[in-house]
Amino acid sequence: MDSKQKKKLLIISITVGVILVLLLAGILMGISTAKHAAQKERLNVLKLARDYGEAGDYDRALNLLDTLLIKNADDKEALELQREILEKKLESLKEAMKKGTGNSEELSKTLAQLEKTLKATQTGSSGNTQSTQGSQQQSLAQSGSQTQQQNAQNQSDAEAARNAEEAARAQAEALAKAQAEAARQEELARKSKELRDKMDAITALVKKGKEALSGKDIKSAQTNFSQATNMLPEGEKRFNALTWADIAEAWYDAYRSDPQSQTGLEAAKEAQRAAQEAIRTDETLAEPHYTLSKIYNDANLPDRALSELEQAQKLDPNNYLYAYELGKTYFKLKRYEEARRAFESVTTKLNPKFEPAFFNLGMTYKALKNNAAALKAFQSAVALKPDYVKAHIEIGRLLMANNDYPGAIKSLQAALSFDSSDVSALRELGIAYAATGKLKEAEQAFLQAIKIAPDALTYYNLAKAQYDLNKPADALASIQKAVELSPGTALYQYQQGLIAIQNNNTDLAISSYAKAAELNKTYVEPRINLGIIYLESGFVDKALAILEEAYKINPKSLEANNNLGNAYGKKGLFEKSVFYYENALALAPRDATIRLNLARAYVQAGNNEKARDTYVELIKLNPSSWDAMYELGKLYITMGDKENAKKVLTELLAKNPDYAKKSEVQSILSSLK
Repeated sequence: MDSKQKKKLLIISITVGVILVLLLAGILMGISTAKHAAQKERLNVLKLARDYGEAGDYDRALNLLDTLLIKNADDKEALELQREILEKKLESLKEAMKKGTGNSEELSKTLAQLEKTLKATQTGSSGNTQSTQGSQQQSLAQSGSQTQQQNAQNQSDAEAARNAEEAARAQAEALAKAQAEAARQEELARKSKELRDKMDAITALVKKGKEALSGKDIKSAQTNFSQATNMLPEGEKRFNALTWADIAEAWYDAYRSDPQSQTGLEAAKEAQRAAQEAIRTDETLAEPHYTLSKIYNDANLPDRALSELEQAQKLDPNNYLYAYELGKTYFKLKRYEEARRAFESVTTKLNPKFEPAFFNLGMTYKALKNNAAALKAFQSAVALKPDYVKAHIEIGRLLMANNDYPGAIKSLQAALSFDSSDVSALRELGIAYAATGKLKEAEQAFLQAIKIAPDALTYYNLAKAQYDLNKPADALASIQKAVELSPGTALYQYQQGLIAIQNNNTDLAISSYAKAAELNKTYVEPRINLGIIYLESGFVDKALAILEEAYKINPKSLEANNNLGNAYGKKGLFEKSVFYYENALALAPRDATIRLNLARAYVQAGNNEKARDTYVELIKLNPSSWDAMYELGKLYITMGDKENAKKVLTELLAKNPDYAKKSEVQSILSSLK
């Protein structure tokens, strides 16, 4: 090799060396910049993960930490934060298990997996470090090997120049990549902080909106909520949907605080709009469907409420509140079997300690006419919540239906021990006392109920107790209050008629019975009583008209048939009298009075044989029917059967020497000698 070639090669070598030095410097600067950006991004991720953890969003926090640990498994700060968040999540799940919320089986599996994961994070750090160290040693070994190869290749000057050029290009590419990665990491860190700051700002605006609603400042609430929703970040579907759902629930709460006002109605519309926007943003979110269901139920639109609740439960099948409200809506729609299944899903699986589900299950069983199952459900509600007043009252009602009045009284007294002002409990207790003949106790229970909340039904029950206590004046005052409070109730008008008779107020009785009949076109009793008053007052035609009306309503009415027999007898229409008395006797074959009336009607109709047979049958059934024996004796005489007449009348005096018509009997017997 000549001197010129040597000189040329030297220049090339020097040039390559300078290039290499410059490239190396650039790479080092790029690496430094990249490291700085990466560190900044790491700190931002750590802070964001910590914020999510404090807010209870454990899964999102853990996902962020995973991105750091993938890059560096030995990141002690990330590992420590991961362990802290795992511990918090574990405690949260344990608390959910204690409260009985969610699917217990699924929670148990999750807890076991979480405890395993937490244990792994506590024991795996040293192994990861060793592995990393081994990788570093391997990398150093490889680097040494490459250096040795390079030194070997540099033995040839031409080959060294070529390799130097290739190395320069590779290093330039590496520098460019490092710089790009550094820029990317810096941008991600910046965007992460911007996103976190924006989310914090949105949350703060929603909070201000809620505070404005609590102060009835609708316009301010609208302004804050509008600002919040206008800031919602693109691509954050879940966060955006949850924000809309939170706003919807806030508006709904505002509506419920004043549902009848214009402000309340406006709040309901805003709640509906926000909930629908939440669903459009993320159709997998259950909460806004639940909010819509409450709005529709309040608006008495159970079908629409049902649709939303079914969707909410589909999206979140382990939420016991959704199942519970679903049951209530089915009940409102009288779909009792579906209501039962919904409530039982809560009581048996989703939340067996949620006493309202047991109470509503009891009401559903009552609707299904299964009182035994209803009683068991109410008793379960009381077992979970001993001061559950409504459940105690329902137990009392069911026990009364089973004629267990002592048990009913005990349950109703238990209800009153927790709430002495419960009018329903006092009223039911009064009814139970009255049924057991404890009329004074019943009167006191009703009087106490009236002091708390006077209502027509309680006055009615009080009047009945006072009527049975033979307190006509008090009873009349009480029933008049019931009629005053509810003049359109036929039952109260009828009871007023009964009490008016007790007070010898015939005019009031007539007007009360007539009003009851007018109010209820199928009400037989007031028509019969009105007919009796007309008969006793000598108004036979009026009596017949109202009694025939009663008969048309209920041909099987014993009282209607018996009194029609009496009325037609007074009218002299004996065949019709016989017809109605025969109907009455068929309804009450052992009634001595009806049989005696029929026998007399046969006599009046000229049917002596049937009259005789009816008297004989009556005396067999009731040997102490003295008037029947007297009238049979006279009938035998009419029929020319003096022997049987003498026999019957003699037997009458033998059995009842003090018979009121003794002298008449003796006179007849004397005439038969």
